[in-house]
Amino acid sequence: MPLTMVETGKENIIRKIGGRQDVRAHLENLGFVVGGAVTVINAMNGSVIVNVKGSRIAVSREMAQKIMV
Repeated sequence: MPLTMVETGKENIIRKIGGRQDVRAHLENLGFVVGGAVTVINAMNGSVIVNVKGSRIAVSREMAQKIMV
């Protein structure tokens, strides 16, 4: 399921990252890698705030839809 649909505060494992190659590369540079852990902290106003590799990152809802857990 996409990252936008997961429960807030629950750790999930990234299974797949979709989108064009440049989008996948950008997300990988931010720390979103297959097999990595990600926790949704908050989802509001079109952005999703997540904790990945010890850092808080805000991604757009569109980008979060490409991250499957």
